[in-house]
Amino acid sequence: MAESTVNQLEKMVHPVVQPLSDLLGTWRGEGHGFFPTISSFNYFEELQFSHSPDKPVIAYSQKTWNLKSGQPMHSESGYWRPKPDGTIEVVIAQSTGLVEVQKGTYDMKEGVMKLKSELVGNASKVKEITRVFNVENGELSYVVEMATGLTSLQPHLRASLKKL
Repeated sequence: MAESTVNQLEKMVHPVVQPLSDLLGTWRGEGHGFFPTISSFNYFEELQFSHSPDKPVIAYSQKTWNLKSGQPMHSESGYWRPKPDGTIEVVIAQSTGLVEVQKGTYDMKEGVMKLKSELVGNASKVKEITRVFNVENGELSYVVEMATGLTSLQPHLRASLKKL
């Protein structure tokens, strides 16, 4: 990409979003789900991070499909609000009706974003959710941990995606 094009794109990203601008775009890959109370499963995933230049927020959407059958499995959407001090606030609404309010930190020099639920709403079983995202060498990977009324916080989802 020509240097002038890169400079134009950087000017179009809100300054607060700039540290997370590598996330912007569409990511696709595969993941694996597991938990003591369910059967393990594999899935195909698409994540999208988009941004309006005049807003200090990133729009987020995620969809998954069963790897074998192609049937839709899960979807969620929300907003990521990075702060200049390296903290971040995230709100997510899942297709199941569950909502999450998460807070955390980001360090894009290390390529890491760590989120922990402040609130899990409309969920009778889920008590806590954490998400850790890593960006390295053009790959976005994550681990989601979950706690329920019956289980302590433990891994639930793991995926690795490539940017389109």
